[in-house]
Amino acid sequence: MKTKIALFAAVFTTIAAFSQKQWTLKECVDYALQNNITVKQNRLNVQLAEKDVEIAKGNFLPDLRGSSSASFSSGLSPDKLGVLKNTQNFSSNFAFSTRGTIFNGFQNLNTKKQAQISVDGSKLDLAKIENDISLNVVNEYLNVLFAKENLAVAETQAEISKKQIERAKAQFEGGAIPKGDLLNVESTAANDVQSVVLQQNRLNLALLRLAQLLQIPSDNFYVADLNIDSPSVALLFDNADEVYKKALTNRPEIERAELNVENANLSIELAKGAYLPSLTYTLGASTSYYHQFNNLLPGQTNDNFVSQVNDRVQYNIVLSLDIPIFNRFQTKNRVAKSIISKENSELSFKNQQLQLQQEIEGAFLDAKAAAKTFEAAKISLEAQQEAFKNAQVSYDYGSMTQFDFDQVRNRLVNAEGAMIRAKYDYVFKTKVLKFYYGESIVE
Repeated sequence: MKTKIALFAAVFTTIAAFSQKQWTLKECVDYALQNNITVKQNRLNVQLAEKDVEIAKGNFLPDLRGSSSASFSSGLSPDKLGVLKNTQNFSSNFAFSTRGTIFNGFQNLNTKKQAQISVDGSKLDLAKIENDISLNVVNEYLNVLFAKENLAVAETQAEISKKQIERAKAQFEGGAIPKGDLLNVESTAANDVQSVVLQQNRLNLALLRLAQLLQIPSDNFYVADLNIDSPSVALLFDNADEVYKKALTNRPEIERAELNVENANLSIELAKGAYLPSLTYTLGASTSYYHQFNNLLPGQTNDNFVSQVNDRVQYNIVLSLDIPIFNRFQTKNRVAKSIISKENSELSFKNQQLQLQQEIEGAFLDAKAAAKTFEAAKISLEAQQEAFKNAQVSYDYGSMTQFDFDQVRNRLVNAEGAMIRAKYDYVFKTKVLKFYYGESIVE
């Protein structure tokens, strides 16, 4: 009995511990990259592209075919003397053949190269999706921490208000303050309780958004805190151009656009291949069997199956040369279309570079502004904290009214909220710059 109780206790302890698991930022990102449906679909796209490479390789190999036919006939047919007689005959044929390409304007080779480019492109598409999901997870994770700190501030203010109610009641009962002051304190406390409820709801919504992004249930979902109490206001990079030059070497969308240009060049070569002659070969072997059921000549018999099959074996070798002379300008126009597509790919490549440069320039300016806002918020919070300490002393000695004290406290609350917003805004925008630079954003 004691063993069963201990076992049940261990099970429930394990369940409780699992339900209280706090997800780290790295765990969230890793889970999303492993389980996100879009990521899984793109991994399957890579596998599909790899199969296209195998198909393209198969074009270099000959095929092998086997065929067989059988027929039965009944009716008038001439015998060896030319006399029409009613006969019944059976015949069958067996054949094996193989065909292959010796030369077809390098189309098989270029098709294989394009298939390999498609594999590389699919992998880059997957990397782009993984980068975007990682950045989204980081953003939502920081939103959760932002909401947690706002909730902590609200709970602290609610606790202060609760203590002020007790003090105000004592002062009212002692005749030190009128009832209106007590009511003001109670009203402020009620507003602080509402603020706690509001911030708790915002935290729940932030957790829900993160859980939905991870595609997991939001029940009993918690995240661990990050050590970002006082991030440095010094920017990691001197200018946006430094980040842009590094991003050109590591961003998958840039490599993808460059691959598209290479793929367009191969499309031109494929189209031009139709101008060239093609040479193919066919190797074959065949045999047959014939049986006449009636009206055989005197002394005539049907040879047995094995003898006929051996005696009627035939071999053939065929070389086919196909020389294009005129095909209604189809090849010419296909080449022209491929050249236009290449020019379009080159423009898309330049546009992708320009878009990346603009994004990084904007991210760099956002980070600079966020750094200044964060520094200003720190100074403002320090000033408001000092002002609140002085106000607390004045209020305790009765030299400050409840209204004035509430005004000072509200300014402190606003300064704390501004500080929290500035901190997480700066942290996220700094991570965006690191993201473009190619550094890890999960630490």
